[in-house]
Amino acid sequence: MKRQFSRFQIVCITLLWAALCYIVLTTAERIDGPIILTLIISAALVFIPVIKALKRK
Repeated sequence: MKRQFSRFQIVCITLLWAALCYIVLTTAERIDGPIILTLIISAALVFIPVIKALKRK
């Protein structure tokens, strides 16, 4: 059985994802399609479990 996320874990995951996006966007020479697609996919992979965890509480 899966263990549920605590609020602290949800906040940490969200902040780490935001920091990663900031680093990617500021260090990229130009922002093109693959970078945007990668950020959208990573957002889905991060926020779908987070939203599910928040709905269960």
